[in-house]
Amino acid sequence: MRILVTRPREDADGLVAALAARGHEALLEPLLTIVPRAAVDWPPGHERAQALLVTSANGVRAFARADPRRDLPVYAVGAASAAVAGEFGFRAVVSAEGNVDDLAALARRRLDVGAGPLLHPAAVKPAGDLQGALAAAGFTVLRVVLYDAQPAQALSPESTRAINEGSIGAVTFFSPRTAAAFASLTEAAGLAPACRRIAALCLSPAVAAEIAGLTWRRVVIAARPEQAALLAALDDLAAGGA
Repeated sequence: MRILVTRPREDADGLVAALAARGHEALLEPLLTIVPRAAVDWPPGHERAQALLVTSANGVRAFARADPRRDLPVYAVGAASAAVAGEFGFRAVVSAEGNVDDLAALARRRLDVGAGPLLHPAAVKPAGDLQGALAAAGFTVLRVVLYDAQPAQALSPESTRAINEGSIGAVTFFSPRTAAAFASLTEAAGLAPACRRIAALCLSPAVAAEIAGLTWRRVVIAARPEQAALLAALDDLAAGGA
């Protein structure tokens, strides 16, 4: 099956390799471009942070570029962001194995309100309301904007042609923002009718909600918000079970 991969280029390598190992052909169409901030406006008190809260692998990468600290414990939203933290030399990494709500719950269980603020490296528009979820429990979450996620302005000619000619069997969506960008760009290009031939593979119900305005051959939601679960859903789809 030929599969359109909409993840940012920095996040796509592992997925492309996993698809190839399953015999699928990936067509990479990054719908967000990650642009590091040249200057960082660090919030007061960040040097007293007791831990990092990361909601994406890009947050880890951005922090590692901007700050030499590797002794801060990292509480990651899922396995992918936790793995990237390990690659960058963070020594204490724990994964919530879920979404932003799961990360907030993990922080409430593991961390001490009185031990210092929590530092959240993020983009301008972070996923979920991590600050609000933890403020209710008495935590101070300091969000530092380290990068911008710029949406694509149009689909590439190659992807447009592939969707038009019906050679795309499925599209993967890992975030609400990429899903919303695809829906908008597809409508603008007059490609919405072609989606009737395509399966949408979504990481979560929140992601699926953003492409609900399009008519798909099938919409499949991963059992858990992680790449392994999405790949398992793809396996079922390819076998005719989803």
